[in-house]
Amino acid sequence: MAGPQNVRRMPRAQRREQILDAATRAFARTGYVATGLDGVTAEAGVTSVLLYRHFDSKADLYRAVLDRACARLEATVGSGDFDEGSISALLRAAAEDPDGFRLLFRHAVREPEFRDVVDGMQAMSAEVTRRELAAVIPEGPWLDWAVQIVPTATLESVIAWLDAGQPDPDRAADRIALVVHSAIQAARGVD
Repeated sequence: MAGPQNVRRMPRAQRREQILDAATRAFARTGYVATGLDGVTAEAGVTSVLLYRHFDSKADLYRAVLDRACARLEATVGSGDFDEGSISALLRAAAEDPDGFRLLFRHAVREPEFRDVVDGMQAMSAEVTRRELAAVIPEGPWLDWAVQIVPTATLESVIAWLDAGQPDPDRAADRIALVVHSAIQAARGVD
């Protein structure tokens, strides 16, 4: 890794991606509040002057990191409907960008300044979940419960899978699907 005093020239878009990669790693370790820009510049091997050529502030950099993580997630998982491949796609997205995934679903959710990013994803997920589950769970409090618990159980299961070192990747989606289907069965009142 090049030190800040020894930064090599690279195209602007490539440098921006390098900084975003480093910032994602740094923020994923300690969160937004505890991560200073000096930690990001050290991780990226760039000077603060160079960082400020690409981002106006720490908040601007963090928002760019979250936006990129959202775009990567949507590109892999989609945003329309859930189907049999959705959990596999979510696992693939998490495995391809574990730091970005953790930032979205562990850190940003606790950071009021950036909560809107997660709130938007949760609202979209709840809408799709409601649409999918309305065919099997009658309207009422158990459907409302399932609309909240199914996405939460799914995301927490994926994060726990990442934290456990991504065990049994070929069968992980099936195992997480069991958790999700159990929640749906509980909402339906089926044993």
